[in-house]
Amino acid sequence: MLKVGDQLPQFEGVNQNGEMVKSENLLGRKLVVFFYPKASTPGCTAEACNLRDNYSLLKDKGYQLLGVSADSVKRQKAFSDKYEFPFDVIADENHDIIEKFGVWQLKKFMGREFMGIVRTTFIFDEQGICSQVIDKVKTKDHASQILEQ
Repeated sequence: MLKVGDQLPQFEGVNQNGEMVKSENLLGRKLVVFFYPKASTPGCTAEACNLRDNYSLLKDKGYQLLGVSADSVKRQKAFSDKYEFPFDVIADENHDIIEKFGVWQLKKFMGREFMGIVRTTFIFDEQGICSQVIDKVKTKDHASQILEQ
């Protein structure tokens, strides 16, 4: 998993509108990249909606936001449209971005082990250097965790 001090990996992915998002175009502003397991599930919805509700405050502090999960473009589009997200959500079906950040890991749930996305948020400075990793995400209060930095 990426850690504080690491450089933003080079990546490109397709957002909810089918448009290409490239990491090189995200430099120059503070960047929040949040990984969530599955669009439209309760925890992921709470997290993304908390960020949506605090978007203007985050934007005023200089942050740009980017959500990533392994969902399809169609599912990301439905998720984004339903909850009116003012930020992009990337459909990383081939796990390219997910694996570059190191969040595809062995998980345990109800005695079962499986591979999946570990809910994690990475914050990068204007030069693309990781300044914070939030691995204990409070889905209903995530914006305040980011703003505490």
